[in-house]
Parts: sequence; structure tokens; C-alpha cells
Amino acid sequence: MSTYTGDVEVGGPADTRELPGLTISKLAVSEMANNAYLLTCTATGDSVLVDAAAEPEALRAWIGDARLTAVVTTHGHWDHHRALPEVVASSGAATMAHPADAPDLPVPVSHPVEHGETVAVGDQVLDVVHLRGHTPGSIALVWRGGEAGTHVFTGDSLFPGGVGNTQHDPERFTQLVDDVEQRLFGALPDDTWVYPGHGKDTTIGTERPHLAEWRERGW
Repeated sequence: MSTYTGDVEVGGPADTRELPGLTISKLAVSEMANNAYLLTCTATGDSVLVDAAAEPEALRAWIGDARLTAVVTTHGHWDHHRALPEVVASSGAATMAHPADAPDLPVPVSHPVEHGETVAVGDQVLDVVHLRGHTPGSIALVWRGGEAGTHVFTGDSLFPGGVGNTQHDPERFTQLVDDVEQRLFGALPDDTWVYPGHGKDTTIGTERPHLAEWRERGW
């Protein structure tokens, strides 16, 4: 029985779940309590890091001897890529992000990814979902793991209790809620596990009933 909860604290240990096909490890770093996720293919040993947010030494110690093939940045906000230069320099990993946010990253994006494209983690596949609003190029990554269930890494676009910050801009808020409704809630089952860019995990089914409330409150 898995003991994974996703409840991690800055300075504390990572929380790891071993699933058929993919190991998912979550670590909290920085004064912003950013979540970083290390995804490792159980068949090949290849790993992908989602958001090299901060504390490069802590990230490198956590990654250890893993064969890091890519770092995917979910969006261009500074707190999600401060350790990217150091992690890429030490690992030689490819850098991936949506082209709309690529100019905000501190290193060139070697492999731009758009909506509907995929990211390989060994022989596992992550689907790229463009969620516009928090930033122009925010993305989520969906892993459909068969018997292991569906898992989505949402960056700062979806959290327990609401969507990401859109700075009280009604157009950006509407765009983000629309994208989350159509591209996440409309495409993923209720038992999909949600891994956000900060804080605790949730599920699509937990958040789905509250969409109308979010729209009404405007954030």
C-alpha cells in the first residue's frame, strides 16, 4: 500500500510514490515553497524534472545519479526556474517549455513544446496541455498510466481550491478557467491525481464541483 500523501515541507524529505511504469518524487524548495517533481521511468531509468525551481544543491542531491534527460518548466515565473542554469549545466539535460514563456527563462529552451505535443520519460509519455491565463505559456503535463491511473502536473494553473493567480484581470481569469474546464476537467477522470506548483496535491474529482464557485468569485 502506498504511503504517498504529497505533503512536503521546505527543508524536509521528498515524498515518493512507486507506480507501475513511473516513479514520482516531490520535493519542496525555497521561501516560496515551490514543488519540484522528479519523474523516473521504471523500465529505462531515464528521468525528467518538472520545474527546477530553486536551491540547486538540494535539487542535485535529490536527483543524485538519476539519468536526467530533460527539465520541463511549467511557466516563466521566476520562482519556477531559478535553479535551471545549474541543474542543466551539471546534467546536460534538455530544456523544455512553451514558446510563449521561453523568453522568460534564464537559459535557452532547446525543445519548445506546444499544446498536444508530448514529452518522453523513458518509455513513458507525458501529454502537453497549454493552459493560458496565469502566464501566456503555462502548461500542464498529463501522464496516463493505465492501471496506475492518470496524473497531471499543473504548475500554477490549478491548485486545491482554485485556478492560478491572474492578477484580477477578468480576461486572463476567464481564459484560464475556460482552459482548465475544457482541457483538464473535460478530458480527465475524477480520480486523476493533481500535482500543483505549490502546496498540497488534490484530484480532479475534488475540484470539479467548485468550478461555478470559482467563476462567480472571479479568482
